[in-house]
Amino acid sequence: MSEQIPEETIDQIKKANDIVDIVGEYVSLKKQGRNYFGLCPFHGEKTPSFSVTQDKQIFHCFGCGKGGNVVTFLTEMEGYTFYQAIQYLAEKSGQVLPENLRQQTNQQYNEEDQAGLKAFDWLTKLYHHLLRHTKEGKQGYRYLLERGFSDETIDTFQLGYSPQSRDVIVQFLEKKGFHPQQMVKAGVLTANDQNQISDRFRGRVTFPIRNHLGRSVGFGGRTITDQEPKYLNSPESSLFQKGKLLYNFDVARSAIRKEGQAILFEGYMDVIAAHQAGILNGVATLGTSITEQQASLLKRYVDTVIICYDGDRAGIEASYKAAKLLRHVGCTVKIASIPDGLDPDSYIASYGAERFQHEIIEASSTYMTFLMRYIKKDFNLNLEGDRIQYIEKVIDEIAIISRPMEREHYGKELANEFDLSMDTILQEIRLRREKLGKRQDNAKTTSHTKSTESFKRKKSLLPAYHNAEKQLIAYMLHDSSIAEKVKIELGASFNVDTHKIIVTHLYAYYEEGYESDISHFIERIQDQFLKNQIVEIAMEPIHQDISNKEIQDYIRIIRYEQEDKTTIRLLRKEQKDAEFQKDFVKAAQIGMEILELQKKFKNASH
Repeated sequence: MSEQIPEETIDQIKKANDIVDIVGEYVSLKKQGRNYFGLCPFHGEKTPSFSVTQDKQIFHCFGCGKGGNVVTFLTEMEGYTFYQAIQYLAEKSGQVLPENLRQQTNQQYNEEDQAGLKAFDWLTKLYHHLLRHTKEGKQGYRYLLERGFSDETIDTFQLGYSPQSRDVIVQFLEKKGFHPQQMVKAGVLTANDQNQISDRFRGRVTFPIRNHLGRSVGFGGRTITDQEPKYLNSPESSLFQKGKLLYNFDVARSAIRKEGQAILFEGYMDVIAAHQAGILNGVATLGTSITEQQASLLKRYVDTVIICYDGDRAGIEASYKAAKLLRHVGCTVKIASIPDGLDPDSYIASYGAERFQHEIIEASSTYMTFLMRYIKKDFNLNLEGDRIQYIEKVIDEIAIISRPMEREHYGKELANEFDLSMDTILQEIRLRREKLGKRQDNAKTTSHTKSTESFKRKKSLLPAYHNAEKQLIAYMLHDSSIAEKVKIELGASFNVDTHKIIVTHLYAYYEEGYESDISHFIERIQDQFLKNQIVEIAMEPIHQDISNKEIQDYIRIIRYEQEDKTTIRLLRKEQKDAEFQKDFVKAAQIGMEILELQKKFKNASH
């Protein structure tokens, strides 16, 4: 399909969008040598095996094998077609595609979802206009001002108001060409038992909820009267899935990467109040407990998450559950403690932004400190039996900690609190670790090198000719003159079928006059498996100044395998014929000849 867009246009768009920047919007990348590494967004993992190469403009996962360029990444990540990915990149870099090409990008969503997105876009603007500029919205506007939100904040978050009238929103959407029943199905409007259609957010302040691309996919509504429930969300739909979305994630993403941590709140109001207080890396779940998908989304961007929930008992319980889940996906967790049963929004309103920043966020407890307090609430420490049970429970938790220094720190804290011998505490921790099958020496942080070493071990197990072919193709991808030399001497006579197909494509690519450009080359490959194989080979380390002798060595190893197979196949046929004729002396001589050839090949391939 890419041939319908001028190649120079595609190249311009790709060059204007560095793959490190695009992938970095989805994955927290850390530079290691020449490449960037992070957790693969395509399969679950706790140690980084996902690599991005800036000079080649490609990515590859050593775990699941996926690979490609910036366009491939978006098609895999977002389910875009090729055209949609190009359109997205064009918009991102401020370029405009011709109208006939833009029309081809509009098939990302089915017809119903497209209508829903457009309706949500219109309603976001309408609700905000009603709040800021009409009599109907004055009540909602006054409510937000009383909550301490400035005009700038209201505009930034496009907060709005839905009027009490049953018909205003329905009629507005009809005038824009949206059929009411279609809007009910899409979750934009609601219908009662009498099939009367209306806006579900009537009389509420509205909070647009956007997906990570910044498109409104639903709303949250907060009552400003006595309506029940206090908060109301759009219904679940293909566009609006609460368990996958985080409020404000599209805006907070860059701050999350910059700060190296995310702050997780319980609600919209907390996020908005924190943002107004200068804390820009806040997100919130949508009225439910955090899900594994949401936790994994955060882990892709940062290692550390600060949980900042309400200070009441329910908030503490919710913090405990969220902390467990975030730790399960590999996050370092801290918990902010808000006093007097306040929530973040009301704390900021009472004590101000500066105190919230310094006394709440910066003073967040480590997970273990929080857990010790959390466990303590279930025991009466004035009773000897409860004290012992509490100590044993905390020791169980300390024993799980991987870092010896942390174990000793919390062990000392426990020993001091209950006037116990440090040796006794450490011995108890050791015993529990032995029961868990964990040894101190094995509790080391694993880096991306584990994945790459595994990848290298897998590579070393391949036959010599297989590795030689991969290495030779890596040089051919890098240098068209090497490809030309191999073409003359070997053609497509590689031993591995996949390699034959790759070099055939590569020869055609260079024959059309293209220079070496791996990102551009793989754009022409339709088969995803083949594309992954090319990217994997392209990630092979190569020397910039490889000698002609080294190239010839690779060619010789590949040829030996071909000659070996052909010659040995013929000799084995002769051996069988000799055995059939009961000429066992000749059969034995041929057998020795076969062994000599195999030995000769083995020596040549090392």
